[in-house]
Amino acid sequence: MFHNIKLGSLEYATADALEGAVHCFSTRLGGVSEGYLSSLNLGVHRGDVYENVLKNYDILGQAVGFAKEQTVFTRQEHTDIIRVVDEHHRGEGLFRDVSQICDGQITDRPGVALVTFSADCTPVLLYDPVRRAIGAVHAGWRGTAQGIAARAVEAMVREFGCQPENIQAAIGPCIGKCCFETDWDVPQAMLDALGPKAVTAFTQRGEKYFVDLKFCNALWLQRAGIGQLDISPDCTRCQPDRYWSHRASGGRRGSLAGIIMLK
Repeated sequence: MFHNIKLGSLEYATADALEGAVHCFSTRLGGVSEGYLSSLNLGVHRGDVYENVLKNYDILGQAVGFAKEQTVFTRQEHTDIIRVVDEHHRGEGLFRDVSQICDGQITDRPGVALVTFSADCTPVLLYDPVRRAIGAVHAGWRGTAQGIAARAVEAMVREFGCQPENIQAAIGPCIGKCCFETDWDVPQAMLDALGPKAVTAFTQRGEKYFVDLKFCNALWLQRAGIGQLDISPDCTRCQPDRYWSHRASGGRRGSLAGIIMLK
């Protein structure tokens, strides 16, 4: 189950599946950014004043339990690349360039806050409370078709010796089936990757299709053998006053973040 947390003007969500790890899924509410980036923009490449982004991380981090200096950003290119990071990577993205393209990260080091960005794409956070390891994934439709969520589970098993059934996950707010309108190429990619069960993920209306990325990522995670899974009910496109939505804004927007860190 997801829980919405409100602290003054700041709002973010947590998930029961990730209890025991420092984590959040941000909204666009509670920061200091101005204009079309008002107010909790967490992206450094959206045209924001850099000092405002730093302040936004201070505000969110103080509430959630991480410091901006502990963050490690993804360098997202809609891949299925998962990289292993440790304390030496802290600061990448916010204070210096990210050293490697990746749409997912994993670590077993406490005090390393993994950050994944979205604004309609699907953020997935993972936590193994037994082995004490975490992951953060950005799954656009291409990454979803490539099974990046499952790739992260496989990497946690391979790199840290996790047992899949001990891994718990949360799929955060993203564009819902109600709003993710596509041509046939997206359903075809899901069918090619997931087989007949992917039929449930899309509905045809005229010449267009509406695709459920949450369902597809959940299917990948279930096939990977994980334990508990929580799925946010929220659609970013339906709630542009609460979330950054690339489609709702025509690209003129800030960035949401899913963040997770071992205590």
